[in-house]
Amino acid sequence: MREQLEKIKNDAVKEIKVGTDSKGLDEIRIKYLGKKGLLTGILRGMGGLSTEERPVIGKLANDVREEIEAALEASVNKIKSGEKNKRLLEEVIDITMPGVSSKIGGLHPETKVLDEIKEIFFGMGFSVAEGPEVELDYYNFEALNIPENHPAKDEQDTFYINDKVVLRTQTSPVQIRTMEKTKPPIRIIVPGRVYRSDAVDATHSPVFTQIEGLVVDKGITMANLKGTLDTFAQRFFGEKTRTKFRPHHFPFTEPSAEVDVSCFVCGGEGCRVCKGSGWIEILGAGMVHPDVLRRGGIDPEIYSGFAFGMGLERIVMIKYGIDDMRLLFENDVRFLKQF
Repeated sequence: MREQLEKIKNDAVKEIKVGTDSKGLDEIRIKYLGKKGLLTGILRGMGGLSTEERPVIGKLANDVREEIEAALEASVNKIKSGEKNKRLLEEVIDITMPGVSSKIGGLHPETKVLDEIKEIFFGMGFSVAEGPEVELDYYNFEALNIPENHPAKDEQDTFYINDKVVLRTQTSPVQIRTMEKTKPPIRIIVPGRVYRSDAVDATHSPVFTQIEGLVVDKGITMANLKGTLDTFAQRFFGEKTRTKFRPHHFPFTEPSAEVDVSCFVCGGEGCRVCKGSGWIEILGAGMVHPDVLRRGGIDPEIYSGFAFGMGLERIVMIKYGIDDMRLLFENDVRFLKQF
C-alpha cells in the first residue's frame, strides 16, 4: 500500500507539471482526489490493515493528498498568471488611436423653449408655481368665474373623473390656489400639462402644455400687461418684434384680449409662416376679473392684476417652423436630433 501511495503521488505530480490549462488540472484533481479517485480507492482498503499499520498508512495518505493539492495550487496559480499576462498583452490600448465617440442626447425642443421662457420671466421678477393636474371642478371652473351650466364647460371638452374632479383643462386653477396662500404682490408663471378631449391632428392634442402668467398688486393696469408681453416678445422673438391686442372674451378676465406678435420671419410684410398677415397669434390675456380676485381671497377694491396664457407647443412650432404638433410627441430621434 505504501508503494501504491508513492506511485499515485509521483504520477499525479508528473501529470500536474505538464498540465497546460485550468480545465486539464481540474480533471487531474478529480482523477486522483475525487470521490472515485485513485487516492480515495486506496483509503477504502485500509480496513484490512492491522491496528499498528493503519495510523502509519493514514498519515502517509494525508501527506500524499497534501502534496498533490499543493502541486495543483502552484500549477493553477502559474497558469492563471500566464493567462493574465497574455490577456494584458492582447488588450494593450494604443492611446494614439482616435477614440470612439459616444452619442450624446440633447434637450427636447419643448424643454429648450420652456427653459428660455422661464429665464425671460425670471429676469422680470417672476417665480414658478405648480398645481395638481387632477383638479377639483371648483378650482378649474367655478373659482374662475365659470359657474355651473356655463357654456365654457362644454367648450373645454373636459375629462371628468367624477362630478367634482376633473383633469385640469388649463393651468389657471393655480392662480386661485396661489392667491389663497399668498398675499400680493404676486408674480408667477405656471407651466404644466393640461387635458382636453380633442382629436389628435397637426394642431391639436388631448394632452399639451400651457404656460400661465399672473401678476397681482396695487395699481396694475393693461399698460403693465402690454409692457410685460412686449418685453417677453422682444426677448424671445427678437428686439424688433411688436405686439397687437385684439378684443376677446375669457370668463376669468375683463377686459380680455388675444395677443399677436409681428412675424419674426418676414418682419410683418407677410410670408408663409404668418399666412400673409404679418402677425402671429401667440396667447390670450386680460385683466383678472374682480370675481376671480374675490375667490382667491383678494379685495378687488385694493388690488388688481393681469393674467395671460400660452400653449408651449404652439410657441415651439412657431419658433422652429414645425407644421405638425405630433412630431413633438413621437420621440423620433431623426426629428429630435435637429434641435
